Amino acid sequence: MSLDGVKALTFDTGGTILDWHTGFSTALAELGKAHGVEGDWGMMANDIRRGSLGRMLRLGEHEQPAYNFDGAHRASADEVLDANGLAAATEEERHKLSWDAPHNFQCWSDFPPVLPQLRDKYICASFTILSFRIIIDTARANGLSWDAVISCEAIGKYKILPEAYLGAAKFLQLDPSEICMVACHNFDLDAAKAVGFKTAFVKRPDEWGAEGPPDPEPNPIHDIVVDSFPELAEALGA
Repeated sequence: MSLDGVKALTFDTGGTILDWHTGFSTALAELGKAHGVEGDWGMMANDIRRGSLGRMLRLGEHEQPAYNFDGAHRASADEVLDANGLAAATEEERHKLSWDAPHNFQCWSDFPPVLPQLRDKYICASFTILSFRIIIDTARANGLSWDAVISCEAIGKYKILPEAYLGAAKFLQLDPSEICMVACHNFDLDAAKAVGFKTAFVKRPDEWGAEGPPDPEPNPIHDIVVDSFPELAEALGA
């Protein structure tokens, strides 16, 4: 399928751009050390992520969302701490884990150098279920310059609901066929494809640490499949 008509790239940000696993694992290890607790920090990081996603995907399908991703992070982190010998964590420590850590997640190293190249040719927008504030803070922490930030928080309908993708297209004043969704998750790309987006799968084999990603193999329907962002720029002629 031709990508000649594509005018914008919209990026999943939570796992495709940001290394949440290292961020949470490191914060959990520091908390465990402070309380003299040993734990499988990588597993606990994945449990926080799993619990957060479970609270966010399809949020707004039946009623107006009552919280954003920061609220989901806090609720999931509380559950994981209480179930893994860290119920004594203070309010300050819980806030540090559920707010400070994700607002300072680091990018995968292959993305920041490529973003300016992609922006020379396309509108580049973070399109995410993460909160606006997480994207603002991580952009500042990593020196990223997005053309736009579109959080599902503004649409009131969260991925993978079709209204989320159509809302992003409306904000960009583009037809869905003029947008390429970039992500490392089939569930996100499949939903974007279903409403007319082009799709690009960027592999992130280390996103979930040693556990490995739940859907590492790209679906054959995607227009582009690459191993890294430099490869994506090359494939797009950027």
